Amino acid sequence: MQVNHTDIKVRYQETDMMGVVYHANYLVWFEIGRTALIEDLGFYYHQLEQQGVVSPVVDAAVQFKHPVRYGDEIFIETWVKNYDGLRITYGYAVKHNSGEIAVTGETKHVIVKKESFRPVSIRKNFPDWHQAYLAAMEAAK
Repeated sequence: MQVNHTDIKVRYQETDMMGVVYHANYLVWFEIGRTALIEDLGFYYHQLEQQGVVSPVVDAAVQFKHPVRYGDEIFIETWVKNYDGLRITYGYAVKHNSGEIAVTGETKHVIVKKESFRPVSIRKNFPDWHQAYLAAMEAAK
């Protein structure tokens, strides 16, 4: 599978009273990784939005393993975990530079019409993107 690697330096405002990264910030970092992966595949969200579609999150899961603190230098690995022509599941691993896994997770998405939120088939309406997702899942097999 094709994996994007995105570096993050934890900022003070991303932490909570305990001095660790506030849990909701991992979803923001997931989005940073997901956007970078999509760009690696040759696509940009804003171009799709110009075509009248958006990609909402329909499910998210996060598993917390080790804390991340202010000043830590970490990275996010992002990949296409599953894709069926309509739904996309992205996988994520937030890691310390030592390689220790801090957080894992996944988000599930669909592509919908911007005005009606009715699902759109990527396979039928965006064949280049469809092929890129298939290739990203097969890259390391």
